[in-house]
Amino acid sequence: MSAPQGEMALEDRIAKKANVPVDNVRDVFAAYGLPLVVSPARARPLRVHRLRLAGERTGDVQPGPFDTSLDFSEGLTAFVASNFRGKSSVLELVTWCLRGTWRDALQTRVRHWLRHVDLDATVAGTPMAFRLDLAEGEITSAVVLTGPDIIALGEVRAPDPGRGITPLLRAASTASYAEQIAGLMLGRMDLQPLLNSRKETSTTTHGWPAYFGAIYLPTGADKPLMGDAMTDGLPGRLLQVFLDLPAAAALTRVKTVHDVRVAGNKARRKEAEATAAARTTQRARLQDELGKAQDLLASLSPSGTSDLSLVDLARTAMNLAQSVADAQDVWEEADRTFRRARTERHHAAKLLNDVTESATARLLFHGLNPTSCPRCDQTIDDERRREERQAHTCAVCAREVTGDDEDPQAVTAEAETRLEATTAAEEAAKTKREQARADVRHLTGQLEEAQAELRRAQSVADLPARLAAHEAVLRLEGALSVLEDPQESPPDEAEEKAIRILAAAAALLDGDSKATAAKLFEEINAEIASLATRFGVPSLESVSIDRAARLKIYPVGSAQEWFQGQTAGAKLRLRIAVAIALLRIGRSNGVSTHPGLLLIDSPKSEEVQSADAHKLFRELASVAADSELQVLLTTADFALANTTLPKDTIRQAAEGAPLW
Repeated sequence: MSAPQGEMALEDRIAKKANVPVDNVRDVFAAYGLPLVVSPARARPLRVHRLRLAGERTGDVQPGPFDTSLDFSEGLTAFVASNFRGKSSVLELVTWCLRGTWRDALQTRVRHWLRHVDLDATVAGTPMAFRLDLAEGEITSAVVLTGPDIIALGEVRAPDPGRGITPLLRAASTASYAEQIAGLMLGRMDLQPLLNSRKETSTTTHGWPAYFGAIYLPTGADKPLMGDAMTDGLPGRLLQVFLDLPAAAALTRVKTVHDVRVAGNKARRKEAEATAAARTTQRARLQDELGKAQDLLASLSPSGTSDLSLVDLARTAMNLAQSVADAQDVWEEADRTFRRARTERHHAAKLLNDVTESATARLLFHGLNPTSCPRCDQTIDDERRREERQAHTCAVCAREVTGDDEDPQAVTAEAETRLEATTAAEEAAKTKREQARADVRHLTGQLEEAQAELRRAQSVADLPARLAAHEAVLRLEGALSVLEDPQESPPDEAEEKAIRILAAAAALLDGDSKATAAKLFEEINAEIASLATRFGVPSLESVSIDRAARLKIYPVGSAQEWFQGQTAGAKLRLRIAVAIALLRIGRSNGVSTHPGLLLIDSPKSEEVQSADAHKLFRELASVAADSELQVLLTTADFALANTTLPKDTIRQAAEGAPLW
């Protein structure tokens, strides 16, 4: 809000805190379209007057065409019908008209029944007629009309310039209607999109549908105190906007711009640091390549000659290469021989173990030991081998092995002899393999020396390569000479100054908001506690709400609790109490901007005790009548509605019959 007479203007306060000229402050705020004079928001009352629904119902309950109009009371209006008979749909269709989008609760089947939906409402003092034509549950044509008064708009579904009825928007699809309604309602309700910085790199924007969450109250089980989402601090943002705390909307925009600009500055610094690091890496790479090029040039330069001719050196290298290949073949053969010998030694060791432990193995010692059936090549598996040892059945034909085990010592001795022979053969093969490996290494070393000598002797023939290496050295030296050394990027003074200005503005606006909120919230807390007690919240001593819409509960004689820990019924009552307290205390202080419309679906379903529901309904009707508050609620409890509410507030269908 603007500064009172004799107080310093906001732009001067920001300039003083940021230690910059006032013109700098004006430039920064102008660049982002931020206001330097924060005016109080105008009142934004929202009232609904009549809802008309026309179409054709299908199903078992009164199928056929329908054309029903429902009018709304100035205070509380209760829609009473059996379950699944259209009472919740009334709230959902009002929501579709006003918010631009339906909620998930609006059943597809219900939307498919409808051909026309008309809603008459007054939006911030402007009479409006919302006219929707539908097919297959989607908008085919829509218009929002305005006229001299709400009565003149009564049955009109098209512009009539002669009577002063003109269109505010036209849409030909569901998506187009949603987009245009969002813009229309923000403008008419004097609301700004809710901006929020996301991870300091971008912004997210919440429009009219987010604001509507403070009108259509969530169910008792939901977490938010205000609105229907916890993300981006929306509950607190809605509370501050609808209470019109000084500079609440401006503070949000300034903080968002500040956060994004700080993030952009950090990103530019990181980019400069990355550029410097890349340049350092590039210099190191060029220097490394230059060193290699210089080494190559040195290796190609003549440095002594051999007594042998190039032909002799080449022949020697060729012969050594052949010798290495031959030695490699010898080593590979020796390696195969060693592996076979090791396998035979393993078999001999296993055979010795078998004949030592099994009579069957001794009886079959001199027989064949096939790995597969000689007829079908079927592999003889381990299970057959085990059966041979344990059950004395042949692993090949599965017949019992019979005979006399007359000389076990001789069989064992022969098996031991075989093991000794295979062990000796393995050792001999191993020795030959190691010798062959040593020969390969020795000849390979000789070959490398011969090749190095040949390369040195070819220096004269390598003149083109030397010239290419010399050119590479010159090119790399030139690249290094023009590559600038990495330098630290100097700070952007203009950017730093803008961030300082935005930070100072955010701090001042936040302070102004806190100072005013302190007194307001004392009154609001008392009003919330009084209303919640009247609505049936048990054993409530006091409450405490802050600007983030966090509500502390202080039960009588008990420790402090949080809103999220309350029962579903208590949550609903507290939400209603908060909305009405904002309306009442805000109006008494001249800062009330809540639309004064509440939609509450089936509050009885959130109640445990019937007595609590009676108390809530009775008090809600009384408060609505006294607070310039319009409440639309639904219930399936006919007795509850008719024993607690004034007759003129009830819109009731016969039990089992549809409401519309």
